[in-house]
Formats: sequence, structure tokens, C-alpha cells
Amino acid sequence: MSEPLIAYNQLSLSFASEQGRVRAVQEVSFTIHGGQIVGVVGESGCGKSVTAMALMGLLPPQAARIDGGQILFQGTDLLRLKAAKMADLRGNELAMIFQEPMTALNPVLTIGEQLCEPLIRHRGETPKAAWARATQLITEVGLARAESLMASYPHQLSGGMLQRIMIAMALSCQPKLLIADEPTTALDVTVQAQILRLLRDQAQANNMALMLITHDLGVIAQMAEHVVVMYAGRVVEQGPTAEVLRNPMHPYTKGLIAARPIPGERRRRLYSIPGQVPDLAALPPYCAFYERCERATDACREGIPPLFGHTRQAACIHCALAEPTA
Repeated sequence: MSEPLIAYNQLSLSFASEQGRVRAVQEVSFTIHGGQIVGVVGESGCGKSVTAMALMGLLPPQAARIDGGQILFQGTDLLRLKAAKMADLRGNELAMIFQEPMTALNPVLTIGEQLCEPLIRHRGETPKAAWARATQLITEVGLARAESLMASYPHQLSGGMLQRIMIAMALSCQPKLLIADEPTTALDVTVQAQILRLLRDQAQANNMALMLITHDLGVIAQMAEHVVVMYAGRVVEQGPTAEVLRNPMHPYTKGLIAARPIPGERRRRLYSIPGQVPDLAALPPYCAFYERCERATDACREGIPPLFGHTRQAACIHCALAEPTA
């Protein structure tokens, strides 16, 4: 296989807080290849969004600290780039769709002004050419009355329309990597399906890598080729999506799958993983899932388990002996 477009190598970062350093991400490693869709899944507070924000250079410098590791983009460590160079990449070769489009868009600028800005900034297009391209982008993401929408303000559009505008803006400079952070949150099922189909079609048409962040395993199953499961700031399992969902190795992954509703099974009571994600400012010196794990033994308290395996990886001593067979 060719060299990865993106490579997280043992990334660790923390935030300052009144309780001390909050270890938000610890020794995270995974890769994304060009044209590949990789899903990053886990409960809220497990480090998914922070991992993406670090790549985009959007962490608050007064609070965030990189404690170790690299994020390589085509072999260049993004963590070592100067702010001006990072600004050239952000919105151009690296793009991101945020969870809340209403807060991500500027409320005092029209949709047209905001869509034209990256085209003028990164591609050097004239205002007239940028306006024509922005109008075309609105049509490509499935919205009608493009000219009317260009003159509209964010508060005049619905959530589904705003999400499509965010996608159009992210795709405007034809990025090599698009990060979609919970892109279908608060959208109804029909609009969610349309947004996911649009993202998948754009990734395939432009050979664009897509990093899809979500808590929804149904979305992962539908979209991603490779899945990265995060818990308490660490990768606890990763591998080809179909294999991970069919035969999960880590107890946390098994719990997430068990908690997923199955269409047609109305009488089954949904499983719920007991407890909650631990405080990242007071993580134990052993497996962070220990207190919630039904499989835990005294051996689980003897240290933080590394990721075992190769094509399939899981950070659990109970699955260290061999990878599962198909």
C-alpha cells in the first residue's frame, strides 16, 4: 500500500485545568490513506474531536500542550509548522466540517461571502469567478435556488441546509482530507442519509480522504472502511470496519455494539455500558475501562495495556494472544 496521507504517531496532548493537566489524548496512532474513509468512534469525552482539532491546528495555545508524538501530512509534521504555513493548509488541503454549522458560520456575513472567501484566499480567484464557483458548489451539494441562498444569512436556513453549506465550503478548494465531526447531529433520519451519501460520493469522486468522527456505530458501518475506537483519550481498538463490527476484540467495542439498536427488535431492552468515562484529569495507571468492564481481572490493574495485533489491534490483555480469524 502507498504511504499514508495522514499518520498520527503516538500523539499525546493535555490541557491546563484547576485540577491539573487533563490528559485528553494519549499515544494515539493511526493512518488515513488518500481516498479512504476512516471512522473515529467513542462516547463523548473520549478525545475524538480533540484529535481532529490538533491536526487542524485549532487547539487553544494558552491551554493546550503537545506532550509528544507527530501528526504527519504527506510526511510533514503539522505540529511543527509555523502558523502562517498552517493557515495556508487549513481550508485548502485540509478541511473540516464542525458539529454545529450555526455557530461555525459567521452570522453577519451572507452565505455567498463566506463561500467565496476560501476561493479568493487560497485559490486566488477573482470575486466574480469565486461567486460563480460558489453558486455551482451550492447546486452540487443538492440545494436549489443557489442565487437566492448566496444572498441569505445563516439564520435564514434550516439545519440540513446549513450542513450542506458547510460541506460546500469545505469542498470548495478540493481538499485532500476532509474531517467531518458529527456531521449529522440533530438532523432527522432522511436528511442524515442524504448528508452521508453526499460525503461518500464526494470522497469517491475526488479521491479525498474522509475522517468521520461520530458516536454512532450505524454511521460507521455504513460509511467507513477502517474504524478507530477511542476511550478515555486512547485508541483501544482499530481495524477494518466489517471485521471489527463482526468480531470485536476489546470489551468497550463489544459494549458499544451491544448498545446499538437493531431495526425490527422492538422488544429487546438496549444494553447500557455501566458507569461513565473517567475524569481525564485523574486517570488510573492501568486500563481506564477497568471499572466498567465485565471481563476485568486483577491483571488488568498491572499497567496500561498496549495495542496488541497488526491488521487488527486492541488494547486488552485478554485478546493479546492472537488476532481473531475470519
